Amino acid sequence: MNIAIGTVDLFILGLYLIGVVLFGSWVGGKQKNLSDYLLGGKTLPWWAILGSIVATETSTVTFLSVPGIAYEPAGNLQFLQLPLGYIVGRFLVIVFLLPLYFRGEIYSAYEVFKKRFGGTTERTASLTFIIMRTLADGLRLYLTALVLEKVVGIPLSACVVVIGIGTIIYTCLGGMKSVVWNDCLQFVIYIAGAIFAFGVIINALPHGWSDYQQFAVTHHKLTMFDFEWNLASTYTFWAGLVGGMFLSMATHGADQLMIQRYLGARNQKDAAKALGISGFVVFAQFALFLLLGIALAAFYTTFPPATPFEKPDEVFASFIIDHLPVGIKGLTLAAVFAAAMSTLSSSLSSTTSALVNDFYLPLTSTTKQQAELVKLSRLFTALFGIAQISVGIASQSISNSVVGSVLAIAGISTGLILGIFFLATFSKRTSEASALLGFVVGLGVVLYVAFEMKTQVAWPWYTLIGASTVFLVGIAASQFLPAAQPASEE
Repeated sequence: MNIAIGTVDLFILGLYLIGVVLFGSWVGGKQKNLSDYLLGGKTLPWWAILGSIVATETSTVTFLSVPGIAYEPAGNLQFLQLPLGYIVGRFLVIVFLLPLYFRGEIYSAYEVFKKRFGGTTERTASLTFIIMRTLADGLRLYLTALVLEKVVGIPLSACVVVIGIGTIIYTCLGGMKSVVWNDCLQFVIYIAGAIFAFGVIINALPHGWSDYQQFAVTHHKLTMFDFEWNLASTYTFWAGLVGGMFLSMATHGADQLMIQRYLGARNQKDAAKALGISGFVVFAQFALFLLLGIALAAFYTTFPPATPFEKPDEVFASFIIDHLPVGIKGLTLAAVFAAAMSTLSSSLSSTTSALVNDFYLPLTSTTKQQAELVKLSRLFTALFGIAQISVGIASQSISNSVVGSVLAIAGISTGLILGIFFLATFSKRTSEASALLGFVVGLGVVLYVAFEMKTQVAWPWYTLIGASTVFLVGIAASQFLPAAQPASEE
């Protein structure tokens, strides 16, 4: 193996990976029933849920790719227009969608569809979530493995397997409590890693902070707003505000990955507090990562790399390995894995919850004891982990920045499900047939836009296009198809 870091840093990194597994296994405690395993027994404090929400949406894609966005020659702070929409979208979720999840005892977001439309709609939405979540987080796993490959020198496929198995172990053993408390720990670690790296760069510049400021101003790196109306441009104010708002409503209001956290809160008020504040924390976090990207651009302009970088995703990872001092290097690499494992563990838990509650329990005729259901859930968790590992290994052919790919997948899938939530909330007449027709048409439209019009329409608009198509087609179809009947309990 061609190990790129010293013994001390390798020890710190290894200690972190082992520590995460042991801590997650311990903090999860014993799970006696599905509520303990999938929802943490509904005893999680709001601030822990807040940390988990932020850490879950901050994968390695965020930690490495977002600095790369600002690093590029034309890069600046315009990416921050997107989290502005995130903040607005979260508050709309609190007002319109969050109350749906606290009506009765539910474990999956899509159980709402069963009560409103029927089991077919529930399973269609749940299956869409499971497939798209596995694909997106397989991509995230791949990007993390790229870093491990640079550090340890083992084949990329082996790196994917190592990270994936570590995450599977503590998620299987500790359940939702393990996921949430590990998320909080990992949030602290990756933020500290980013701040450490930023400080090292500023200290390395010949005139420190003044060099950084001068570089940022000279190269127009502090530009944040672009009010041009251009659907093909990814980072404009309108794409950020409107597209980001709908994307946030979808990812935080119609995605089991996040909804599972709200359901683990003590009550709706705690869930709302965690969700509302998280938008501002994410904005501040993105700002930190972008400012770090500008610092990297200033550093490599002053000290050009021996070999030009092929991808912007590589810049921060290479800086960590080549320029951070002993000890801090190990901690910052641990931060890379913290960002990855927080998202991956959440993904495994949420896909398991969707499969058990939307497919296994409604479709099985046998009644199992709670202890047996917990064992079965652990098995499903492991299987989803293997599926993500497979996607990560298959992702080696990707040549461009991964952040766009992951967010595009999220926009395609969650927008469709958000459209069904709109129908469930705002249309009493719409039946299951109308909702499913809207879903099918919406899927066709958004896939056409994503693949045939990707040069004319940027990915932040995918969620809006999908959600509005599902909603409008569902409303129109309800005028011709039979009106909704009370859904039978399956």
